[in-house]
Amino acid sequence: MSLQKKAQLCAEYIKEHAAALVVSHIDADGLTSAAIIGKALERTGIEYKTCFVKQLDSAALKDIADRNPELVIFTDLGSGMLDAIGSLKINAVISDHHQPQGSYEYHLNPHLFGINGATEISGSGVTYSLAQALGDNGDLAALAVVGAVGDLQHVKYGQLIGTNRSILEEGAKNNVLHYEKDLLLFGKQTRPIFKLLQYSSDPYLPGITGSEDASIEFLKKIGIRQHGEKWRRWIDLETREKQGIVSALMQRCLSSGLQASNVQRLVGEVYTLLCEREGTEVRDASEYSTLLNATARYDHADIGLAVCMGDRGKIYDEASRLLEEHRRNLVEGLNLIKEKGIIQMENIQYFDSGSKIKETIVGIVAGMSASFVSNKDLPIIAFADSEGGLKVSSRGNYNLIRKGLNLGLAISEAAKEVGGTGGGHDIAAGAFIPKESKNEFLITLDRKIGFQVRKIGMQLEP
Repeated sequence: MSLQKKAQLCAEYIKEHAAALVVSHIDADGLTSAAIIGKALERTGIEYKTCFVKQLDSAALKDIADRNPELVIFTDLGSGMLDAIGSLKINAVISDHHQPQGSYEYHLNPHLFGINGATEISGSGVTYSLAQALGDNGDLAALAVVGAVGDLQHVKYGQLIGTNRSILEEGAKNNVLHYEKDLLLFGKQTRPIFKLLQYSSDPYLPGITGSEDASIEFLKKIGIRQHGEKWRRWIDLETREKQGIVSALMQRCLSSGLQASNVQRLVGEVYTLLCEREGTEVRDASEYSTLLNATARYDHADIGLAVCMGDRGKIYDEASRLLEEHRRNLVEGLNLIKEKGIIQMENIQYFDSGSKIKETIVGIVAGMSASFVSNKDLPIIAFADSEGGLKVSSRGNYNLIRKGLNLGLAISEAAKEVGGTGGGHDIAAGAFIPKESKNEFLITLDRKIGFQVRKIGMQLEP
């Protein structure tokens, strides 16, 4: 059976019901997944309600079961709790892309069909396949691409690949998407050029990120000046000016000691939503996904969902305000990590932000900090205070994956051993653990990751 055939099977099962509860994750991929299935259900004539969870654990599942819904559709989560969903007798369809644990009949997951859920299709992409099986929903390809970009699935190869690529090409064919090579920095549609540099956090631009004066001085040195009293946006520049900025940024980063792989992330494929107005955050898939993260990760998932469903009024204005706050928090988080430093163990490196970085964005900060940490051969583990315990986020890189790293598996096992829950992808995973178990968790995780990498190394020896 293929992913598409399983999607058809799940869609037929959904059509047997008059109402559904959609449960999704609080990030860009989760929000777009919820919007995709929501729009598909509306068009099919099925009533639905939506709720979002930070972590699908036993308590969250019990709360869902107690509501006694006719049908639950889990999007961008659920694959790590299949047996628990079954044991609670929750009538469900699961549309997810994380590594599966257990089994369930109506479970749509790329890993079951040999498709990589970390690079080839996101949760929104899986849900798009389900929506297509429910009816003609080709216009929703734009939201699926926003979700994939929000999940950073374009980063490894500088463009979307695999099933994501097929969805992108469907969107281009339906005139809802356009793609081309361009600068990857956030804010090309909306920000004055100097703000584009000042708030760049991935990659971190040495001597520029966080400083308005340094950003303006950098532009003036290479001959880019404001027109009248206003600075232009990236989309307002001529091609030669864009090329000059990219070249100067690459030289600056390389001379400051950044690895070539991080510098290369300045340029890649970008995705434009043709149905959105030029000069707005939702015109660019990267800006759109960051806008969504700025809502859901600050307890306003309802605002992000409304934007995905098409609201461009007061709700959209509120989302834009939250976005500015989010970008400031990310830069402040990165500066905090640079000041505090990162503690190295044998097989991992970590930082504990306490309450200074919000638990819902500490994983983003961990990923961005990879651009300036000195040791690229160890995965980054991040801690943040959470209600009732500690939130753990982890980020690896593709060189570590080739050596055998599987953070999803290691995090899941280590969290379980200390009374927590966790899971995710091979390159990025998360967990919630008791606060007092932090040291035991670190020792256990360090050992497990060391075993993963050494095991692969032994297999490669002649």
